[in-house]
Amino acid sequence: MKTKLTILCENSVGIPFGGIGEHGFACHVETEKGTYLFDTGQGLGITQNATVLQKNLSKIDNIMISHGHYDHVGGLPAVLQRCGPVDVFGHPDMFVDRFWGEAQRFIGIPYRRTYLESLGANFKLGRKMIEVGPSVYLTGEIPRQTSFETGDPQMTAYTAAGEKQQPDPLLDDLSLVIDSDKGVIIVLGCAHAGMVNIIRYVLKELNRDRIYAILGGTHLGFSSDEQFSETMKALDQYQIELLGVSHCTGLEKSAQIYARMPERFFFGCVGATLEG
Repeated sequence: MKTKLTILCENSVGIPFGGIGEHGFACHVETEKGTYLFDTGQGLGITQNATVLQKNLSKIDNIMISHGHYDHVGGLPAVLQRCGPVDVFGHPDMFVDRFWGEAQRFIGIPYRRTYLESLGANFKLGRKMIEVGPSVYLTGEIPRQTSFETGDPQMTAYTAAGEKQQPDPLLDDLSLVIDSDKGVIIVLGCAHAGMVNIIRYVLKELNRDRIYAILGGTHLGFSSDEQFSETMKALDQYQIELLGVSHCTGLEKSAQIYARMPERFFFGCVGATLEG
């Protein structure tokens, strides 16, 4: 199936006129069978960038949320005000109260579920892989199997009512998967579950042995040397043809990835596109 992906929200901007950069991520997906939005950024640039890039938010068939962090869900009210009632797919943990660092800065969804529902969000929350449209999937929970993808210790959460604050397991870290004409495409929100865990799970679930492209936030900017090294090995092992890094990859790790695989690398900035 022919597919076109366009980055609407990201830390950097790759278009010369009118684009807005922000710490966050959103990807617009067009296929022959439907139009989708994966994440919504912080909310600072989603509508402006959609207008500049000529992507009509009122025509979205459904929305998918990678996980419940402000920089991936903050733009949801603005999108809902454009598109009206729409199914919003995600994980049951997306509304968990989340914090970061010693200062305990709140980084969860900045809106109550009832408010988002009043704007037209019809939440469809689950833990298993689901086909949200023809050849378009949301992974569901990713099994954490590698020893080197340990997550970010500065992220904490109240994962159940009345419990003490705990390291955030981020079980709601979901990725978008598209079975395109050129092969399997994975779009990452932040890859809190670990890129290698995600790759292995997708290949197993779709019964494939290779991936055409990966696009999005890799969270490698916060990774250990071991995690970064093992992830680079996996990119070669699984014959990934294109890697478009975004958001939480970080400038230093992005530069290292480019130096290692310049022919397969591109920056997943605002305005970047990928066709499959």
